[in-house]
Amino acid sequence: MSASTAPNLIAAVSEARQWDRLMELAKLGAITGTDGSPGVNRACLTPLDREARRLVISWAEALGLAVTVDEIGNLFLRHEGTDASAAPVLTGSHMDTQPNGGRFDGIWGVIAGLEAVQAIREAGVQTVRPIEVVAWTNEEGGRFAPGCMGSMAYAHFKPANSWDEVADQEGVTFRQALDEHRKAEAELTLRPLGGKPFAYLETHIEQGPRLEAEGKDIGVVTGIQGSRWFIVEVRGETAHAGTSPVSTRRDAVQDMVRAINALNALMTDPTDVLRFTVGQIEVMPNTSNTVADVARFTIDFRHPDKELLIANGDAIEPTIRSAVKGCEVTVTERFHALPVEFDPLVTDAVQRAADSQGLSSIALPSGAFHDAQFMVPLCPAGMIFVPCRKGVSHNPAEYSEPGQLAAGARVLAAALVELANR
Repeated sequence: MSASTAPNLIAAVSEARQWDRLMELAKLGAITGTDGSPGVNRACLTPLDREARRLVISWAEALGLAVTVDEIGNLFLRHEGTDASAAPVLTGSHMDTQPNGGRFDGIWGVIAGLEAVQAIREAGVQTVRPIEVVAWTNEEGGRFAPGCMGSMAYAHFKPANSWDEVADQEGVTFRQALDEHRKAEAELTLRPLGGKPFAYLETHIEQGPRLEAEGKDIGVVTGIQGSRWFIVEVRGETAHAGTSPVSTRRDAVQDMVRAINALNALMTDPTDVLRFTVGQIEVMPNTSNTVADVARFTIDFRHPDKELLIANGDAIEPTIRSAVKGCEVTVTERFHALPVEFDPLVTDAVQRAADSQGLSSIALPSGAFHDAQFMVPLCPAGMIFVPCRKGVSHNPAEYSEPGQLAAGARVLAAALVELANR
């Protein structure tokens, strides 16, 4: 069923209701950016995360949706179809944020899914297949790295216990936080981990500038580029900054700089498609008059071409080892996801929904990774993007207009109905 055959469905999507819910959730973990922008710091598996989930659950239960949770904390809100045995259509995103995050990244995908389902119910539109709104656990990886743990476990990309020993900055492990979280939600119905959905569709702010720059309403996402993350530890020897000859030092910082310079040369890309980032650096003992004996840094490497992602990623360790002079090096890859392409079953449904509502659109890939990436092996998957101001994200200044978000929710509602009636 397209939007043109269900105009009451499109009218039932409430811009104000969706916006009010987003703003109410933004109070939970509210922060203020350096420019005065209102942001959110709501890490996964924290009391704030649970409070936000309780709020969303209350809205879902008021609609009569069935609420379930799985062993890794993924939350599901189910709208029943006329055939309860049919494979469901899933939609959603995540509720956790970056430490210096915005009000829309992730959480809008959950609220848009809830808004679309509420509109479907209020419009009296029937679907054969159930529709489930999902909030995935730990997409951001801000507290526990890597991100997308919930969707990876659901898709059996990795076992659910793979990250038990991953610790946050306070030394709390993911397993400890998850066990505490599950006790707090013990009354929720537990469902088996995983499943075989009919399709998956995720809405998200673009986190890039193209839609705004080109004046388009909707991004029909064609796929997600691949990502490889590494942690590098350079180990040398401490020495006195005033007495130790430079020629005899095993200086971890200097070798780290040499390694990063060599990596910059490896990752040079005149087309500016490749993404290479050193985003976190730790130095010990971190004093001004001591030669450092340990330097750790992270690498975030992304590219849409599988072969280049593999080749350059595999070259990272030998490049580092050839660059350092006097230190020992350990390179650990902590995340590896190849590029994916989305299924025309989903992307075409999104395109039809946008076209039937007179919304302008472009097809574009996602530079950021999302939970949708791990749904591709399970079922046809896709994403809907809406513009965000200046392409800013992971920042309190992140912003999308209420009308832009409502347009995305209307496209989502129409696409979900089409997919759920196949």
